[in-house]
Amino acid sequence: MERATKIPVTSTATSRIGMGKPNSSAGEGIHILVIRLSAMGDVAMTVPIISALLDQYPNIKVTVLTRAFFSPLFSALRNVTVYEADVKGKHKGIFGLWKLYKELKSLNLDMVADLHNVLRSNILRQYFRLGSIPFIPVEKGRAEKKALTSLTHKVFEPLNTTHQRYADVFGKLGMPIDLENAGPLSKRSIGPSTMELVKGKEQKWIGIAPFAAFDGKMYPLDLMEKVVHSLNETNHYKVLLFGGGEEEKDILDKWADKYQNSINLVGKLSFKEELALISHLNLMLAMDSGNAHLAALFGIPTLTLWGVTHPYAGFYPFKQDPQNALLADREQFPLIPTSVYGNKYPSGYENAMRTIAPEDVILKIEEIINK
Repeated sequence: MERATKIPVTSTATSRIGMGKPNSSAGEGIHILVIRLSAMGDVAMTVPIISALLDQYPNIKVTVLTRAFFSPLFSALRNVTVYEADVKGKHKGIFGLWKLYKELKSLNLDMVADLHNVLRSNILRQYFRLGSIPFIPVEKGRAEKKALTSLTHKVFEPLNTTHQRYADVFGKLGMPIDLENAGPLSKRSIGPSTMELVKGKEQKWIGIAPFAAFDGKMYPLDLMEKVVHSLNETNHYKVLLFGGGEEEKDILDKWADKYQNSINLVGKLSFKEELALISHLNLMLAMDSGNAHLAALFGIPTLTLWGVTHPYAGFYPFKQDPQNALLADREQFPLIPTSVYGNKYPSGYENAMRTIAPEDVILKIEEIINK
């Protein structure tokens, strides 16, 4: 089995723009709009960057344009406000985006960091040009990612991390960020109702998030259940199961009924309460997915399992040990990574993650827990 032995924790690429020593007096009184919509993991990856930005430039103000649901991600960051993008309602379409622009313009913004760079934000960029407000989009490296995932002319080498790509946007706006010194968020207080649900801390808490947006990067559920079974048998761990939606809830309900040391959290906690609980885990086991990035925000040791995606694409959880990853066997499946998101793979590659044995997952969990 191939282990992730060359995963860059922070980028060593030379694409930093103006990345000299940060000057804390820079950005005095500046108001920055940060745009990042889309999936939870993508939004979560902005948090350590914005946190580092505020640490190094304490006098700036940040407004994050994202879904209202994601507000708890930013609640602990000072000088940060979340502005809701209602892209399925009043901000839908070209005219809706014009309305959004007019709303944002009234906030007296000085510059815009577009960490999304899609059609919707590109339309907003054209509107912001009318007001001559600096607007820098993230360089997503689409050509590099296409080469990395090519099935015929693959260029298999690590790309710039997403975190560094985000940081480079602020560098282009005149505020370079040093990610080497960026630290995790502080633990959050767990409410009484959550403590009652989890019932104490006599056992070590292991979070398991067994689902992913696409099958290509989801560990087979029969194998993941074997992991839960093995952890349950030790009586050393409380297994906290994360997911969402009725189908996932039904699966995890069955596991929780079968294994006494497991608790299904689906539908029982708000997102804010889930974040607080995650901040106190001893370990998170997840796919190449949002929950891995949530745990990494708090510096929680995070074991990730990778199928047809690969850490080389730049989505490894922030500042996690490069050894905390188990990858599908590229000797048997040499075309990995076949896609960035796990939604594309050739016939036969649906079995790639079966090359990661449950026994190896358990051994890695115990290795990390006992460090």
